[in-house]
Amino acid sequence: MKKNSIKNTRINGEVQKELSRIISMEVKDPRINPMTSVVSVEVTPDLKFAKAYISVLGDEESRQATKEGLKKAGPFIRSQLAKRLNLRNTPELTFILDQSIEYGVNMSKMIEEVTKNIRHEEESEKEDSGE
Repeated sequence: MKKNSIKNTRINGEVQKELSRIISMEVKDPRINPMTSVVSVEVTPDLKFAKAYISVLGDEESRQATKEGLKKAGPFIRSQLAKRLNLRNTPELTFILDQSIEYGVNMSKMIEEVTKNIRHEEESEKEDSGE
């Protein structure tokens, strides 16, 4: 796979920033969870298509409802992008649920729980040995 050029990387960042603003402030669909964030965006070099990776804080039902709401709001979001960004083509958006943030939070909780158990065991060993 070809490495992204500097121009493409900059476009990805701009589209991500504007998508975040549009989703949080402009889209009024009640299905879209207010805790929705755009994790990253990949725009094809010809600017025809874009994959937007979104993260939703909530349960599976909330995630699916948000994805459906974004899919329905796609044409509106695309028109807003066209108004805000000066691009030759405005990319057609595909929304993909990204669970990496949630996965990271769950891993952090598990690590914290394990370290807490280790500390508790060490403290009980010290008490048993009479220190």
